[in-house]
Amino acid sequence: MLTNSLSRRNFVSLSMGGLAGLGIAPALAAAVKQQAANSAAKNVLVIFEQGGVSHTDTWDPKPNANPVHRSPFKTIDTNVPGMQFTELLSRTAKLADKISVVRCMRQPKPNIGNSHPLGSQYLFSGADPTGPVEIPDIGSVVSHEKGTAAPHLPAYVFEGSGEQSKMTRLGFLSASHKAYQIRHGKVSGLKLEGITKDRLHGRRKLLANLNIGLTGAARPEVRAMESFAAQAEDMLTNPKTLAAFDVESEPDHIKKLYHPDEDNRRHRGNMYMLGRKLIESGVRFVTINTQWPSNGKLWPGGGNMNWDHHDAIYSKGNTNIKGGGAGAGRFGIGTWPMMPSTDWAFSGLIADMDQRGLLDECLVCFVTEFGRTPKVNEREGRDHWVHAFSFAFAGAGVPGGQIVGQTDSDGAYVTSPTAYTIEDYGATVFTKLGIDVNEPIYTPEDRPIFLSKGGRPINELFS
Repeated sequence: MLTNSLSRRNFVSLSMGGLAGLGIAPALAAAVKQQAANSAAKNVLVIFEQGGVSHTDTWDPKPNANPVHRSPFKTIDTNVPGMQFTELLSRTAKLADKISVVRCMRQPKPNIGNSHPLGSQYLFSGADPTGPVEIPDIGSVVSHEKGTAAPHLPAYVFEGSGEQSKMTRLGFLSASHKAYQIRHGKVSGLKLEGITKDRLHGRRKLLANLNIGLTGAARPEVRAMESFAAQAEDMLTNPKTLAAFDVESEPDHIKKLYHPDEDNRRHRGNMYMLGRKLIESGVRFVTINTQWPSNGKLWPGGGNMNWDHHDAIYSKGNTNIKGGGAGAGRFGIGTWPMMPSTDWAFSGLIADMDQRGLLDECLVCFVTEFGRTPKVNEREGRDHWVHAFSFAFAGAGVPGGQIVGQTDSDGAYVTSPTAYTIEDYGATVFTKLGIDVNEPIYTPEDRPIFLSKGGRPINELFS
């Protein structure tokens, strides 16, 4: 039992030196601290393609794989000598000099690898979601540590379907750091109705004054709620709030970067563009999940637009095959709703952010829960695979034109000396933002929690 004169917080500081209890070598910890001190990112934009994108069909082509299981998509050169993608990323290939692809991601927790909800939570938090303490999303921690850069906007915005939005977690942080969730790019409740700005402000000030002198008024959670109320007032009264969410106001030449045709842009294009607008408007942390088209309408025969291609992954239409399994309702990876629309949207995003100078201080992450099997199954699909998969990064000092790590000839296992985990991904994001993962944050009970515990930043992403 710790005495009042020696709190958990002091105990951690004195007994661990911030290092020993984690088993982290002092030299490594010092390097991480220096990376955080030299942080290049002010914002983070996460493109979360849920379901498990097949790495061998996209970022990590395997032209010499077993012909029975080889991807049918050609390997193509990029604008960087020696750096290759598959033809499904033909537009992104022209911007490879802006991107680093990490091909040595792995997830050494099988109980998570077979679960999309757990895999999603793992990514959102950068920590094992099955632990004894509910760890907040990275975005919520960033909100807690960095605050908002625009008082009229939340620090953390999550765009996604109801299914994925349920997987975001606040953990032990106060409600003011919760993800602000929107769906199909639509926001509601941001217009004042039946009350003037002055009257709203007066009500909030009255509530704050009534709290003065009350028992517990100085408690952190009470102060947090007052801060939350002030932010809500800013959101409701500032005309810039709605403008930040309005992709329709973008000029045509910008929209065309994401695709010239509105109907083809309504899925990923509009959502990726929304991510850029929110970053430009000052949101600290944005997650874009594009499982559903922005207008909520599916393509004919589609019932679930994610990447869980257990069935008919190479179908030229939907994956609803006779005797099929969990992959029904999707479209083949080479059809427009899947990789072609992703290639247009992602290349448009990188080009758009680059020409605006946003890549100077925004870290862009293209992530998925896990990869897919190197072998094609009996339903002509690929199942979950945690032993090797790929992430892509751009901006905030990430060296462009770089491949990090490698896998074997079938894309089954990492063969490079270092493999990176989701904890390492989390540590990378935190460090890019100047948040030292060797320093704990504390629960209301003063319990120390280490961010992305055991994770280390992906060194190759720091120039």
